[in-house]
Amino acid sequence: MTPKNIQRIAITGASGLIGTALTGHLKAEGHTVQKLVRRKALAPDEISWDPIKGEVDLDSLANVDVIIHLAGAGVGDKRWNQKYREEILNSRLLGTTTIANAVQQIKPQKFISASAIGFYGETGNRAVSEKDRAGDDFLATVCREWEAAADIATPVPTIKLRTGLVLDSTGGALARMLPLFNFGVGGRLGNGKQWWSWITIKDQVRAIDFLMHSDITGPVNLTTPNPVTNNEFTAALARAMKRPALFPVPGFVLKAALGGFSTEVLGSKKIMPEVLTNAGFNFEFPSIFPALSILANQ
Repeated sequence: MTPKNIQRIAITGASGLIGTALTGHLKAEGHTVQKLVRRKALAPDEISWDPIKGEVDLDSLANVDVIIHLAGAGVGDKRWNQKYREEILNSRLLGTTTIANAVQQIKPQKFISASAIGFYGETGNRAVSEKDRAGDDFLATVCREWEAAADIATPVPTIKLRTGLVLDSTGGALARMLPLFNFGVGGRLGNGKQWWSWITIKDQVRAIDFLMHSDITGPVNLTTPNPVTNNEFTAALARAMKRPALFPVPGFVLKAALGGFSTEVLGSKKIMPEVLTNAGFNFEFPSIFPALSILANQ
């Protein structure tokens, strides 16, 4: 499949951090992007769907070449009480089931569905790849069920994007950290020894584009080949911003502030992008300091 054959691409979650960047990139490449919206379509580039009711405007979706499914409640948006845990899971299961059923009916050339490196659970200092099994904590369970819902789209070629920490100065974790470091009150989180597996928003978008034009199917880790410890990350960010990193945040403070989500901040995930690397994908920002030097000063 070549770029000239991909003329229409439908995206759920197009207004999110990744979706916004991806939509802009694909349009710049000359593709037509259709955004799935949870209301009546009001513009030519919109398609209506209702993931709760399991409804999609199949007529408007019928001639789409690729469907990219990114929608789902943000895991770091709210404190993890029982109600929000259910929202995290249900938003993924209902949305993915709905769109995967639509994929099975209209049969586009490819289906790309979001997942996360939370699939692997806690990995400690052990490096893992797409060949490794799922973990057993809450997010690992969510990711297993999330990916199983995407499998409904079979036999349409399906890719599951196991995304790591996406770095962007306008949103996500980095955007929250930048003001703290700018005022000189940043520092490591917990003991700082936990591994963070990351990717810049630019490489995230480039990797999705790369996968669209490949024969790859199945799970793909979207992280750089150079994960870093939280100590290394915060030191690199402080250096990039020419600020000190003198104010570590103890683990118990994070647990009190974030609840269950603190396990993701304090947990260790050392993830390797074996599929992308073997396929010859070249990261524009494979190392943390050059990446943060640009992102922190945009």
